[in-house]
Amino acid sequence: MESPLPKATQKRQVTILTLLFLLWEVGSVTIKYSILEETDSGSFVSNLKNDLGLGTGELAKRGARILSKGNKQHLQLEQKSGNLLLKEKLDREELCGNTDPCILHFQVLLKNPVQFIQGELQLQDVNDHAPEFLGKEILLKISESSHLGTLFPLEIAQDLDVGSNTVQNYLISSNSHFHLLTRNHSDGRKYPELVLEKALDREEQSEFRLTLTALDGGSPPRTGTCQVLILVLDINDNTPEFTQGLYQVQVPENSPVGSLVITVTARDLDAGIYGQLSYSFFQSPNQVIQAFEINKASGEIRLKKLLDFEEIDTYHMEIEASDGGGLSGKCTVVIKVMDVNDNAPELTMSLLISDIPENSPETVVAIFGISDPDSQDNGKMMCSIQDHLPFLLKPSVENFYTLVTEGALDRETRSEYNITITVTDLGTPRLKTEHSITVLVSDVNDNAPAFSQTSYTLSVRENNQPALHIGSVIATDRDSGSNAQLTYSLLPPQDPHLPLASLVSINADNGQLFALRALDFEALQAFEFRVGATDHGSPALSSQALVRVVVLDDNDNSPFVLYPLQNASAPCTELVPRAAEPGYLVTKVVAVDGDSGQNAWLSFQLLKATEPGLFGVWAHNGEVRTARLLSERDAARHRLVVLVKDNGEPPLSASVTLHVLLVDGFSQPYLPLPEVAPERAQADSLTVYLVIALASVSSLFLFSVLVFVAVRLCRRCRAAPLAVCSVPEGHFPGHLVDVSGTGTLSQNYRYEVYLAGSSKTSELQILKPMPPNLLDEGADKNMEENRNIRNHFGFN
Repeated sequence: MESPLPKATQKRQVTILTLLFLLWEVGSVTIKYSILEETDSGSFVSNLKNDLGLGTGELAKRGARILSKGNKQHLQLEQKSGNLLLKEKLDREELCGNTDPCILHFQVLLKNPVQFIQGELQLQDVNDHAPEFLGKEILLKISESSHLGTLFPLEIAQDLDVGSNTVQNYLISSNSHFHLLTRNHSDGRKYPELVLEKALDREEQSEFRLTLTALDGGSPPRTGTCQVLILVLDINDNTPEFTQGLYQVQVPENSPVGSLVITVTARDLDAGIYGQLSYSFFQSPNQVIQAFEINKASGEIRLKKLLDFEEIDTYHMEIEASDGGGLSGKCTVVIKVMDVNDNAPELTMSLLISDIPENSPETVVAIFGISDPDSQDNGKMMCSIQDHLPFLLKPSVENFYTLVTEGALDRETRSEYNITITVTDLGTPRLKTEHSITVLVSDVNDNAPAFSQTSYTLSVRENNQPALHIGSVIATDRDSGSNAQLTYSLLPPQDPHLPLASLVSINADNGQLFALRALDFEALQAFEFRVGATDHGSPALSSQALVRVVVLDDNDNSPFVLYPLQNASAPCTELVPRAAEPGYLVTKVVAVDGDSGQNAWLSFQLLKATEPGLFGVWAHNGEVRTARLLSERDAARHRLVVLVKDNGEPPLSASVTLHVLLVDGFSQPYLPLPEVAPERAQADSLTVYLVIALASVSSLFLFSVLVFVAVRLCRRCRAAPLAVCSVPEGHFPGHLVDVSGTGTLSQNYRYEVYLAGSSKTSELQILKPMPPNLLDEGADKNMEENRNIRNHFGFN
């Protein structure tokens, strides 16, 4: 009968054994705890914070975790309080079977910095299982001729508990012929033997029914019972004997079901039914009966199911050979299971950080454990990753590894790593397990923006439209995300007088540059400034580039005539002697253009003339020259229109009007010619001729007067080498015209035009003439006489 446990044993019982070492390195500290099996879930085991000597909150700060072999977690940690609690109710028999002591290994992982602490949790057995016989009845056949003291082994009882809680003693019900002895097997198990203490007489009593009781060592003890039926047989004087008392054999664990393991053989010298033998398992545990079967006639032992070395590596069994007379013999068979490399290594990931910031020093990426339930070389393992990766595998303790970066990673070089962790055992054939992880390298703002060029040259034509897109600057950033987002800006110009803010603007998002107003080449030919590109990282990084804007000239300036000056009230008249040779320089038109380049290249042409073909203009220098010899038939007054044109597109032009007067030796008096049309000029010429004709006719009457005047004039000409021809006031001032007796101008006119190298500006220098001192004592009187002559000819 089973006895209930006292209430004291049903309460939670926790025994803590803590062993702390002084060296705080990986694997140098082992903590040991002991607790009774079947303790309720959530029961207190110990305070890990106190056991490790850590401060309040340090477990949480260092990211403490409990790691167990495989994915089964038996303990849980309260990081705030440091209490170590049972995660679930534990059954020692389920976890460890017959293994004693039952120790569950675990590790305490402190992530920051990484530190492993070994832990052991020992499950103490509780007497929660009663002894149990496999069968409800044991049959013994004993010859009536058996001698006193003969031993008859009985079937043992099974008890899942261990230690003192397993079977400790056997009892037999009271009787007059037998008593019971409790003996020890070589493996420590206790078994019963029935001892004959009084002679049997089949005719007196042919059978006995006894009760066999097994008791464990619990407090109170638990029991199990079985009925023993003893049949008294007639005389059979030879017992079966095995050829070997001990059979040993090795069987590979991968042997198929039905494979022959071993054959046991016994013999009996009796004849007839007393010599016929039958083989069977005797006092064998459940594991043997479930795994093997025996042929009763031949003694062949075969596999009943597949073996697993990792579960049971050795089987012990007793084989009984019984004859027809009820006598039996026994032998022991030991079957050792040979390990075969049939289990690939297992990898259990405990910690994985899949996002690593670049530029970080040695960083923990993953912590994992490996295991292989095979034995010897089949259970030895190697762990590796691919070559040429910036990662290292560091072994920790108890087949734990830490995957760390070998150095700082650079996202711009490589942003993602696919790492395959390969675990290979050393068995034959070798088995391996691969586990792939992906590590992403997160961006850090470690790259400044870079412009596609260190300097940019942009061009824009003057007179542009406001807000015109004149070009773009482009910068890139090797970083990603917000670290690669750029903002463009204009930097303060080095020239404080440059109004950059009113000239250009930049789009902060794409670097496009715009001219804010119309530019004028004549005012500003080029200007420089710097642009900046700043990323959105923290801290923000930036770079600069130089931008040069060149203003292209547009043909927006017409030529400007410097000489001759256009004065409507006093037009300029050039004097040309009729005796001039072809190519005679009449004058030179001087003009400038505010544009540059080909827009400032000037050409000259004669647009209109009173008498075409008489004068020509040189196209490149503006010189006006006679084209042929002059004759008396040529009109005395000529009006020339000279066109000055630049080389722009479209070309711009200006015109100048020249008045030319043909004179005979510069001694002929003349009047300034008004600006008339060609027909009017011809009419005036006829009038002059008529006047001259009338004057000739009238000369007879005035001969005496003319002789007198001519004599006086000849005398004055001999007295003075030069004569001054007076000009009516307001038209040709006397100080501008000087006529000598040779019929040529006594003053030389020189025009010099200096053009700068850039052809942007022109300088005109006109040297004023230096007239000789032509005045003498009779100058006033001579001028008065000339005025009288003009009045006489009607030149008013």
